[in-house]
Amino acid sequence: MSGGQPARLVVVSNRVPNPRASQPQAGGLAVALSGALRRRGGLWFGWDGKLSPGPVNRPRVERHGNIDYATLPLSRQDYDDYYLGFANEVIWPVCHFNLGAMDYRRSYAEGYRRVNRLFADALTPLLEGDELIWVHDYHLIPLARELRERGVRQPIGFFLHIPFPSHELLRALPGYRSLLEDLCRYDLLGFQTEADRHAFEDCARQGIGALGETDGVLRHRDHRLRTGVYPVGVDINELTDLAGRTVEAPRVRRLVQGLGERDLIVGVDRLDYSKGLPQRFRAFENLLQDYPHRRGHTVFMQIASPSRTSIVEYDELRQRLEGLSGHINGTYADLDWVPMHYLNKTFARGSLMGLYRAARVGLVTPLRDGMNLVAKEFVATQNPENPGVLVLSELAGAAAELDAAVQVNPYDIDAIAAGLNEALAMPLPERRRRHARMMEVLRRGSILEWERRYLRDLAEP
Repeated sequence: MSGGQPARLVVVSNRVPNPRASQPQAGGLAVALSGALRRRGGLWFGWDGKLSPGPVNRPRVERHGNIDYATLPLSRQDYDDYYLGFANEVIWPVCHFNLGAMDYRRSYAEGYRRVNRLFADALTPLLEGDELIWVHDYHLIPLARELRERGVRQPIGFFLHIPFPSHELLRALPGYRSLLEDLCRYDLLGFQTEADRHAFEDCARQGIGALGETDGVLRHRDHRLRTGVYPVGVDINELTDLAGRTVEAPRVRRLVQGLGERDLIVGVDRLDYSKGLPQRFRAFENLLQDYPHRRGHTVFMQIASPSRTSIVEYDELRQRLEGLSGHINGTYADLDWVPMHYLNKTFARGSLMGLYRAARVGLVTPLRDGMNLVAKEFVATQNPENPGVLVLSELAGAAAELDAAVQVNPYDIDAIAAGLNEALAMPLPERRRRHARMMEVLRRGSILEWERRYLRDLAEP
């Protein structure tokens, strides 16, 4: 701090959104970080989403409002090794309990280190000496080490948006001790849930001999590391306003009119194997099979935004979902009723909020998730006088807070089908009661509170 003014905020994330884009970002991380920077001002540094013929180490800086956007392109080799390779074919599957999807190659690990060095080289000259540096997510675990080696002494915090695996799972990742060493170079590590924080501390003790000083404080070699739990929230006022406006938009109104008296179940996810989409589709089929009174009266709309299309597993998942959707419609559809609507495309955030508002049930059943802001957005956008019901995976981070949702095991398709039937049959007084309980949770843990708590703790010596 200097002169009583808050320290300048520097946010570092793998992707930085285009500040000139006409549509707001749909991703939870982008929405959360853009809000924090708008409120405080500062610098947002990272990859611009573009590819270049070769490495570029001088970022392009653009100022929009009170935010400086400093971005770099990646070379094709760096993109393949760092992003597609190590981040998304090694770290992602391990952290989501899917070792069978891990594809480790030494070239991936080298590319991951190489890009983190590149980012540190490009970021260091932009620092002015009086900042809070807030690094986000699994792509950038080594960044604190690299910045420290370049003489950066400002407080550096790290927030992990995805789950942290147990020691037994993490040991399957070659070089996992180096990643633990890297994490111990930060000043503050933030996690979505207490379970994730506990898993990290256990890994740090067993894997690299870190010592616990007090609750939430570890010491590794000569460095003191604090850990904390900071569940990411949502901006309730913004979402309520957006849902109220967009539910009357022509696209959403046409949907509602087309439904008539039918109940809408909605799911919105990135196309990813961690989201439990095949199990979800099969559970909806079981709903129609085991609860025949739902036939003709229920529609399931699943939006799955394209993701990581260069990875084979994602293309195979898309084809599998298309097959399941076609099978369900081929088996159960009638002349005036198509039960399954599967859309493999991206929609503007406003349209999604209106869709949530129009739905009777929000179906959020990831096999594993750090938080899942769709669950919180669904709750926040409901009409409190006639709210829809959230059916939520107990393996999502949000389940630790939203205990008034209908919680299900995402691997148990019969349980999901039963949960859907329970949600569709739930009387209005109980829907209101559950919704009010969850809204109270969202108000206490808003996106503003997440930002305030984390940055307050990072600023403490």
